[in-house]
Amino acid sequence: MSPETFYILPEKQHNTLVTAAYRHRGFTNAESEQAANFAALASKHGIRTHNALKALHLDHLFGSGVGGCVPGAEIKKLDTRFASVEVWDAQRKLGQATALEAIDAGISLADKYGTGTISIDNAFHYLWGGGYVMEAAKRGYIAYTHCTAALTEVVPFQGKFPTLGTNPHSWGFPTVDAIGYPIVIDWATSVIAMGRVQQLAREGSRLPPNAAVDERGQPTTDPTQAKALLPFGAHKGYGLSLINEIVGAFIGAGLPTVRSRWNDQTSEEKKTPCFYFQIIHPEALSSGAFSKNRSQAENIGAILKDILGHGNEGCILPGQLEAEAAQKCDNAGGLLFTKAELEGFQNIARECGATPPDLSQLKKYK
Repeated sequence: MSPETFYILPEKQHNTLVTAAYRHRGFTNAESEQAANFAALASKHGIRTHNALKALHLDHLFGSGVGGCVPGAEIKKLDTRFASVEVWDAQRKLGQATALEAIDAGISLADKYGTGTISIDNAFHYLWGGGYVMEAAKRGYIAYTHCTAALTEVVPFQGKFPTLGTNPHSWGFPTVDAIGYPIVIDWATSVIAMGRVQQLAREGSRLPPNAAVDERGQPTTDPTQAKALLPFGAHKGYGLSLINEIVGAFIGAGLPTVRSRWNDQTSEEKKTPCFYFQIIHPEALSSGAFSKNRSQAENIGAILKDILGHGNEGCILPGQLEAEAAQKCDNAGGLLFTKAELEGFQNIARECGATPPDLSQLKKYK
């Protein structure tokens, strides 16, 4: 299979178009710019599954068109007796705008108390969790987030019916001084994404074993028969996915199986996801007793060097591929998209009356 051809789309042109698309759907200037900037961040770091096309598609399916996301909504910050904690009712505000504000709030709390926790009810999908913790890590903080995914597409371990989301977990660590980029550990809790299942169906390819089940809850490798996904690592991935649902339950979530089912008017359960963020100031963890009088930053570098030594020098650290993708975009002078992706942007431009990208005017990435 020949490698895909990528075109270089200037980031400013990308952001102008995506901002216009969100403005066309009624979002404020600030929300639209935040969504565009975050989509650019995902694209720059090679996260093609959560770029602007995905973001706008999710808004179409579950968002502003059906009441799942409310343009211009104001976050309501609820009373709590805990100084290092904030509890928010997002009131269905755009997920990216909400999550970016949560990172800033968590950092402010961590600066004061060593750690900051933000729990968020009535949220809308925030897309790439790794992007938020990455930005916090670049600013020098340890960061963690998870959310309840928009839909329940995952079957519990030894189950048959999907009652869990793909429920991602994301950690970011401030390792720029040690290795040149933040370590970002970001994973969904299903073996495979539903988008990948759909892609394999189009290509006539098979699923990996133990990744999906059919309508009877039986394992299948036929993507055309796949109706739900399985958690990775059997009971281990199930446990990690369950964490998101339980934390969401403590925050205020409704039943998982009605989440984002906005056409179901019979249920009085909430249909919105929940977010959880925690920011930790590195100094809050330090014992100060590092070997050989190393500083905390030097100790991080020494630990990573030991892990990647002893014949492991070819191993990849989480966040490395994203950092390499960002460097590739910097060298190219713009964001990299395939012809099919740019055709998607052309459709978006027609929808909102913006100027579409012209492939004949874009340079190919070599």
